[in-house]
Amino acid sequence: MKKYIFALLSAATFMTSGCDSILERPELTKPLDETYGKTDNEYRLYVNEAYPVYFVGYNNSWGSAYAPLRGYNFSDDNASSGKQTSFENTVPTSRGSYNTSDLANSWISQYAAGNWNFAWVRKWNIMIDKLEKYKSALEEETYNHWMGVARFFRGFEYCRLVETFGDVPYYGKSISDADTDEMYKDRTPRNEVMEHVYNDFDFALNNIRENDGTQYLNRFIAAGFVSRLMLFEGTWQKYHKNDTELAKKYLTMAKEAGDKVLGNSQWQISGDFKSLFGSTDLSGNKEVLMYRHYDAGVNVTHCVASYSNGTESQGGATLALAKSFICNDGKVYKKSTVAGADELDVKNMAKTRDPRFEATFWDEPRIQAGTLLYSWKFIDRVGPTYFGKTYPPQYKSITNTNDYPVMRLAEVMLNWLEAKAELALMGGDPIIQDDIEKTINQIRKRPLDETAIKKGLQQTAPMMLSDITADFDPDRDKGNLVAGDYEVDPLIWEIRRERRMEFVYEHSRLLDLKRWKKLHYMNNKTYPDTMLGLWVNLEEELPNYLEEDNIGITTVAIPDGNGYKYIVYDGTNADEMTGFYVPEAAEARDDFSDRSYLAPVGEAQINEYNAKGYKLTQTVLW
Repeated sequence: MKKYIFALLSAATFMTSGCDSILERPELTKPLDETYGKTDNEYRLYVNEAYPVYFVGYNNSWGSAYAPLRGYNFSDDNASSGKQTSFENTVPTSRGSYNTSDLANSWISQYAAGNWNFAWVRKWNIMIDKLEKYKSALEEETYNHWMGVARFFRGFEYCRLVETFGDVPYYGKSISDADTDEMYKDRTPRNEVMEHVYNDFDFALNNIRENDGTQYLNRFIAAGFVSRLMLFEGTWQKYHKNDTELAKKYLTMAKEAGDKVLGNSQWQISGDFKSLFGSTDLSGNKEVLMYRHYDAGVNVTHCVASYSNGTESQGGATLALAKSFICNDGKVYKKSTVAGADELDVKNMAKTRDPRFEATFWDEPRIQAGTLLYSWKFIDRVGPTYFGKTYPPQYKSITNTNDYPVMRLAEVMLNWLEAKAELALMGGDPIIQDDIEKTINQIRKRPLDETAIKKGLQQTAPMMLSDITADFDPDRDKGNLVAGDYEVDPLIWEIRRERRMEFVYEHSRLLDLKRWKKLHYMNNKTYPDTMLGLWVNLEEELPNYLEEDNIGITTVAIPDGNGYKYIVYDGTNADEMTGFYVPEAAEARDDFSDRSYLAPVGEAQINEYNAKGYKLTQTVLW
């Protein structure tokens, strides 16, 4: 079958649609054809529109919604010059959208999940209604497959909404604009919504085809996403609601979804880390369950590689992120026996850390990053060699054509392992060394590319379960009983570390902090490493930062007891300007509280309900 490209296709639809209100779903009018919905291909065309919305990849053109680096950069992994981006602190005038055409309106970057938009829910409900109407005209297998697809996407959409808002109105069928009681109903409790999602996913995992053609949704791809989404909900229920039974239910589904993928030998960790993100064709990569392909010939391109090429600016990775990388002997830097493990400059860290560090970050300070720690993860080895020259189209502007691994085996492995480890803490089967061997240690055995080998990099030593004791990492989160914060189990802590190393600037970090109830890690005052770069000798490495114009601006921080002493360049102390780099004019983000875990609904949405004689409840704590 021809390689499928997630272009914004003008797919055939089951009916025309319109909308008069920000809260209305697209109006149901006449079908294009009374017989439409009786063939496999008609449903395929209807679903095609969803691919670039749910499997976004690098997005398209200048788009940043759901895109790595450009979209997913609000977390403790990223800092910038000036005041750090703050959490939302006021209810917005309006929030939401009511169409399926604008990807930017289908998410909120600060929450890394869905906007107040139920157009896609309606789309899937219409498809479900259509399948029921023509069930007798369809082969049983065809009906089951497309019903599974529709229910998977409906569940996916509700997961995005719930991750952002918590309780949201639940619609299990399409409604007409005359049914105002349904259209303007208040929020449905989160647990009730997620029970519907659980049932949708259960049906999908048992009925979607195992193979529906290259690059089309199949049971294994769906299972990968279910492992992600149910891991989120299971840990949310544990850490936010202290609901052990629901936590077990969702974590069990996450684990069982992972089982479907890990039990199939067609996927394996086989290629190097750089090729996952810089390759122009991921079709032969055995680690990738689904990818988004880009092709300039059909005008499907992106800009993320451009922002990794060494010329375009970034906020910059933080010292907190860099410190989390394990050394190549498998130990944390404070306990490692690798020579230079405690030297936290970028050149040394690139040599001594897990090789994902070098594959993720430029191995010298870059002024194009606010922290000087520049990510080049989403570009191949060739692109940055054009620095100072003319970049070919694939490395500049919006004409980038490297593919993106939308769902890959390493994520499923880590989702599965975390789910099983959490279940073990609640009385489930214990983690054994074999679980580590088939997940984390497989990832650590990932082959190195030729450049990494020439640089002398080494694969990281395997994790031994017997080593993961309470004192494995002196910096493990021990919790704060006074603040009501919990201690993180040593093995869970190491699994979280592996996620952080593996998914830098991908979808994971902010959502992980939210589900773990650890959003306070983003407090720059409590965790100053979240607003620092790596160790740098400015006099030797960046002398232009010590010119007259930099007096009173350029700053470094040096350890001082349990904190830092900040040294500002005064024109005479160039020899003292060695330390952790402080981004120019860096200022901590505003204080925030637990209400930042969920987003408020806009005033316009609440007023719309009021105008119709109904009430839309505002998000808890807002």
